[in-house]
Amino acid sequence: MTANRFLQRLQRSGYLLPTGLLGGLWLKGLHPGLPGWSCPLRALTGIPCPTCYLTRATAASLTGNLDGALQLHAFGPVVAVALVSWSIASIRQRRLLPTGIPAWPLGAGVMALLSYWLLRLGVSFGGWAGSDLLRFPLVQLS
Repeated sequence: MTANRFLQRLQRSGYLLPTGLLGGLWLKGLHPGLPGWSCPLRALTGIPCPTCYLTRATAASLTGNLDGALQLHAFGPVVAVALVSWSIASIRQRRLLPTGIPAWPLGAGVMALLSYWLLRLGVSFGGWAGSDLLRFPLVQLS
């Protein structure tokens, strides 16, 4: 098969990628022992990145464990809802990037994620007063 033919097939079936990601995260939530990737920023610097624990929190949200998800990362349930919505829209429109979705929620989400990360860093490492929900969990990253 030539590369051009492969890309054409991928273009026709690429709309299924969000659903595949959703299924993989759901399985990860059911079976936490499945392998995953470590955070490269934390491995190099010891500082958790803005998305540290977000995969686990999203997987926990997809299996209905909202308490566990919120203890890992506050954005876990939000990402789970966004991923389900993206999967449904992609399947309905048969497009990887569905039309009709405004761009501003992505920018607002990134700004909120960075603000949450800075707040967590301050509470976990900077001695700021804050809830235990804002502290980084004491679990090993995998």
